[in-house]
Amino acid sequence: MAAALQLVGDRWALLVIRELMFGNHRFAGLARNTGAPRDRLAARLRDLEAGGVIERRQYQERPVRFEYHLSEAGRDLTPVVQALFAWGDKWAVEDPPVVLRHSCGHGLVASMRCAHCGEPVRGGELAFESRDAGWDVHGPVEPEMSEHSGR
Repeated sequence: MAAALQLVGDRWALLVIRELMFGNHRFAGLARNTGAPRDRLAARLRDLEAGGVIERRQYQERPVRFEYHLSEAGRDLTPVVQALFAWGDKWAVEDPPVVLRHSCGHGLVASMRCAHCGEPVRGGELAFESRDAGWDVHGPVEPEMSEHSGR
């Protein structure tokens, strides 16, 4: 999670990703719609491109100008952005400024389902397994004392 947040956990990065999902691909539109200072936006775009989240595509030769598009990795952030929309609609605003609609025309309710059994995933049903030696889900694990350690 920390590695993901390092790449996309900044306000401007997430707003850029939102705008690209909305179909806004040019720098001026991204600056207008995110409210990001131009220098900060340029830095975020460079970071997102370097991290493989977005791709630059030239659309004009004189002067050279680029559009920004989500890469496969960026498109894989769609459920994350949908979940942030849902959370924000419930907890951060009284009247949501945007409604997400599925192609069927109905409002989208973000949900997560187990890919194996298809059941909805609820927080209390999750088990966490640390795969990092020396850590468990509570943090660093003290090395076990052995007979040979002299302790």
